[in-house]
Amino acid sequence: MENRIRPLWVIILLLSGIIIGLYINKGVNTKKVEVEGGSKFDEVMWYVGNDYVEEPNAQEIQDEAIAAMMEKLDPHSAYVPLEEFNEVNDPLLGSFDGIGVQFRLERDTIAIVSVIKGGPSEKVGLMDGDRIIYVDDTLVASKKLKNEDVMRKLKGPKGTKVRVRVLRRGVEGLLDYTITRDAIPTYSVDIAYMLDDEIGYLKLSKFSATTVSEFKKGIGELDRQGMKKLIFDLRGNTGGYLSAAVDIADEFLPRGSLIVYTEGRNRPRNYMKARRHGQLEDIPVVVLIDGESASASEIVAGALQDNDRGTIIGRRSFGKGLVQEQIMLSDQSAIRLTVARYYTPTGRCIQKPYGDSHEDYLLESYERYENGELFHPDSIHFADSLKFTTPKGKTVYGGGGIMPDIYVPLVDDSTEYYFNRIVNLGLLYQYAFDYTDKHRAQLKGYKTVEAFDRSFKVTDAMFDALVHLADEKGIVGTEEQRQVARRETDILLKAYIARNLFDDEGFYPIYAPMDEILQRALEELKGE
Repeated sequence: MENRIRPLWVIILLLSGIIIGLYINKGVNTKKVEVEGGSKFDEVMWYVGNDYVEEPNAQEIQDEAIAAMMEKLDPHSAYVPLEEFNEVNDPLLGSFDGIGVQFRLERDTIAIVSVIKGGPSEKVGLMDGDRIIYVDDTLVASKKLKNEDVMRKLKGPKGTKVRVRVLRRGVEGLLDYTITRDAIPTYSVDIAYMLDDEIGYLKLSKFSATTVSEFKKGIGELDRQGMKKLIFDLRGNTGGYLSAAVDIADEFLPRGSLIVYTEGRNRPRNYMKARRHGQLEDIPVVVLIDGESASASEIVAGALQDNDRGTIIGRRSFGKGLVQEQIMLSDQSAIRLTVARYYTPTGRCIQKPYGDSHEDYLLESYERYENGELFHPDSIHFADSLKFTTPKGKTVYGGGGIMPDIYVPLVDDSTEYYFNRIVNLGLLYQYAFDYTDKHRAQLKGYKTVEAFDRSFKVTDAMFDALVHLADEKGIVGTEEQRQVARRETDILLKAYIARNLFDDEGFYPIYAPMDEILQRALEELKGE
């Protein structure tokens, strides 16, 4: 693949007014110049560069033209400008260069949620709960920053230094630290733990360069703890590398089983099959999916479903059946170009329709809520032309995501409206962070997740404080709705506080009892 910018016809639309003006306005001379290379884009850029009334920003014009071209293709082809390249690619590389903290923007201030163990920040003495006030000599508090703004300030090449001044609860003045940036690992396995004596649980957030090794390590740990059945959670997993998805699916399927095939206008059909004996071929498995499970996660779910391997439980997945290649351009920016479609073993393309615009495409998940699909799976209708059959005779459908074998609808209960609003507007999460921050010294007394889960209780006073916060935001519930919220808060608030203390290892085990899809998966495996 050539790494160069090809002729960009979209620029003609952006600059058509200039060209038309040269020909239709009286008193304006017309001229024609032979430009070496001969493309329309080169011609237009020559005229703009030589004759435009002001000095043009050629790079900005090219960037906007390329972005507009990509938007004319499909919702997943995209231009990645040089300044955004690392931000877009780092999550899939398995590491990035930075200072080693997890943060959130709390009231326009950078609050450190957790300092990564062994990372550069821990080594110099930064602590959970610190507020970053200055980065180098720049005041960053109360500046209405966005997450990406913070990332750009704190990330940087390995070995470079950044100075931060932080505010710490209970300490007068600002503390001054100089941090040497280093490689910070990012993980795709959120957690792997045993739900009971036999059933293991592993949650995967993306398919990155390190996913396969992380997955095998997690499965190995579960095996050592006696795992005989597995719940593999792909909810919220928006995808990543195709090769990682194939290798993960290979762990579940006998050698020679078709996992996926791809085909494009200039890409011949390419079949990808299981190549070895997998670690998980012989154990019962349930795969969890939802509306945010996309791309690579749909490849894995589709491969297992079409090979009659295990059970898919949850809600209909996103529906992305396109393959992108990243092509580097001469200035180290890139395009992600859709070059093929992928098909599940039965021949399904699960790509959902593009709609009339990119906005329509992205809002399709909201339409699922509006048309009742999330509450009533019977409202989902597939055309007969999208019907396929697995080797054991199970009917599956293409044309819009992976439909689970067992659909778990949302609960349509008006008494939960108040609680759902508190959660969806982030108030419960905010209260959990504030509570952890104010009581960090006491909470640090819990040395393990098990000790915290056993001893910590959400009190009525804590719930009353949460209700007060909701009242301030204009969220008011009936007495019945508040009683429902009180019950739900016992688990979710406790889980959020546990996450602030122990990361995902604290959240998922405590949240599990109110996770309806997970509970349905447990029922399925225990019934075997």
